[in-house]
Amino acid sequence: MNQSKPHPESRVLLQVGSRAEDPDVHALVDSPTASPTGPGLLARARGAKRRAVVPAWLRSRQEFRDAGRGVVAYAGHVAAYHAVRAPWYALRLTLRAPRGAARFVGGALRWLVDAEGEPLRQAAASREDIEEYLKLSRQRDRRVRWRTVVGVAALVAGPVAALVAYVLASTWLLALAVPVAVLGLGRVGQPADDPVVHRAVEIPRATRLTSDIVVRALGSLGIPAINQAQAKGSPGFAFTAPITRDGPGWLAVGDLPYGVTVTDVVDRREKLASGLRRPLGCVWPEAVPDEHTGRLRLWVGDQDMSQTRQPKWPLLDAKRLDLFTPQPFATDQRGRWVAQSLMYVSGIVGAVPRMGKTFLLRLLLLIACLDPRAEIHAYDLKGTGDLAAPGRVAHRYRAGDEEDDIAYALQDLRDLRVELRRRAKVIRELPKDLCPESKVTSALADRRTLGLHPIVIGVDECQVWFEHPKHGAEFEEHCTDLVKRGPALGITLLLATQRPDSKSLPTGISANATLRWCLKVMGQIENDMVLGTGSYKRGIRATALAWADKGVCWFVGEGADARVVRAVYVDAPAAEALAARAYELRRLAGRLSGHALGETPEPSAASYDLLADVAAALPPRKAKAWSEDVIARLAELRPDVYAAWSPEQLAAALRPYGIRTVQVWGTTEDGKGANRRGVRRTDIAAAIAHRDGGSAAA
Repeated sequence: MNQSKPHPESRVLLQVGSRAEDPDVHALVDSPTASPTGPGLLARARGAKRRAVVPAWLRSRQEFRDAGRGVVAYAGHVAAYHAVRAPWYALRLTLRAPRGAARFVGGALRWLVDAEGEPLRQAAASREDIEEYLKLSRQRDRRVRWRTVVGVAALVAGPVAALVAYVLASTWLLALAVPVAVLGLGRVGQPADDPVVHRAVEIPRATRLTSDIVVRALGSLGIPAINQAQAKGSPGFAFTAPITRDGPGWLAVGDLPYGVTVTDVVDRREKLASGLRRPLGCVWPEAVPDEHTGRLRLWVGDQDMSQTRQPKWPLLDAKRLDLFTPQPFATDQRGRWVAQSLMYVSGIVGAVPRMGKTFLLRLLLLIACLDPRAEIHAYDLKGTGDLAAPGRVAHRYRAGDEEDDIAYALQDLRDLRVELRRRAKVIRELPKDLCPESKVTSALADRRTLGLHPIVIGVDECQVWFEHPKHGAEFEEHCTDLVKRGPALGITLLLATQRPDSKSLPTGISANATLRWCLKVMGQIENDMVLGTGSYKRGIRATALAWADKGVCWFVGEGADARVVRAVYVDAPAAEALAARAYELRRLAGRLSGHALGETPEPSAASYDLLADVAAALPPRKAKAWSEDVIARLAELRPDVYAAWSPEQLAAALRPYGIRTVQVWGTTEDGKGANRRGVRRTDIAAAIAHRDGGSAAA
């Protein structure tokens, strides 16, 4: 059967029919005659990304101001440096003037007799190349005759001009001419290895990033697709924009070969830095948001990020601030400020020891302190007093993990749960025109009668709470509730730990915290516990941070992509100064309370033991009971705590203790049998025994 030959550009065939009588019927998938489909030129032009007409540094007032200050500071330093050393320069040049005069005369004589051509003539004579030697000799004769005329003219005109200048020139010109001549001769006489004038500023030498350097570095990564493309003569990287200067570094953007992702490059960041011949802290490959996974954005800084001098923190001179608006707390690789609001969020800080975790938590609490309305609860479970500065203005503050410290914190969390429910009721009862989104706003926080001021809780080494043998489950219950419901009600919980695992950072908390700061960690599990599941596979890897990267972390903000930032370093004296200013602001506003006034909290009426209460609420001589019946008896026992509880809330509260509700058969009020969720007495007793007896009871 005759078949038409497929078009050479259509290499893929699609079998149309599977009938036995016509097995060879095929259709071209990529037909050359098919009409073009997809968006037209106008649609593509409308959706195209337009590059900024004015550079970013020129549009940013802060960056323009910083650049101008840098230029002025540099020029001022250079001028002052050389002005102070000017007399010493003059003395050294004067002492070298005789050597300069000798060099001048000797150079003039060598020029006059064409001494620079002597080696060539000697070489021609040595080779016995008579023709070449005669040619060079005739050239020398012509040069010497012409240079002799010039030399004689100079010997005559020079003294005459000097005599005329001496007679006609003014005194100040003569006084200036002599030092200039002496210094000029001194400049001629200085050795090449010992200049008189040295550099006032040693500027780091940073190689300009070029396409050849980028291609060479990518080829050194050992990625097969890139190496195969380069072996065939292709660069293996298609630049989509010119390499440009971006802040204190260079930016290159382009497409990797098909099948190669940005994650493949990030995995080999150390090799990439070696290929670029730059320190590891200067090389930052990253994906381009809203683009395909092969679009690479490579930023190469002039200096290591951890060694770059940060600009002055704007909040050092701030009088007061509003926590409901983003506040700068770090800079990115380009030295630009990164801001984040501490309202409507909860956060986690994770790192191995000595990487700046506690300093970062203290920084966040200090930012909160500068809003006089904010109520601070600071807990330093390491016990070293690192949070003493924000503790000065805190409503609740403790340093240590002794039993009285644990009891103090537990009562505070119970009080906060009561406050959370009170705020929910206030929000629910407010008119919609005052609270249209059913959450605390800055305007509502200003109304002191509502009591909806921001509450910020900071806990360092939070694993001490959650791993406590007796109260760990209750701590987990309280913190989980605050993380889930607190943000909308103006309550922010910030937890820091050096052991980011499932025990020290319960999944119910880590899954609902929207802010993440991950300094250096050692493994993939710890990385994903802080930054979120799958972060490591997407190339967001705090394991790649170096030990020298103090304060450098991966930051995931609410609704923002992960990025590397460097937190502001505030030492102890600066922290104390900020705390003193915050204390004065609160004193003038009448916002000091609790620990800041030296008050000791009274025993809370809401203090309760959930397990003991459930055990007491179970009907006597019954092995299990419905959750509805247990809640009704709990409401009679402690109405201020359990009055609004639901069966689902009871199940969630018991879950941290390892208790699961089960199916319980019972009889309804009308005498009908029903199967509902309930609690078993044996589970409650076992949890109490395990808690009170520790591992021995288990």
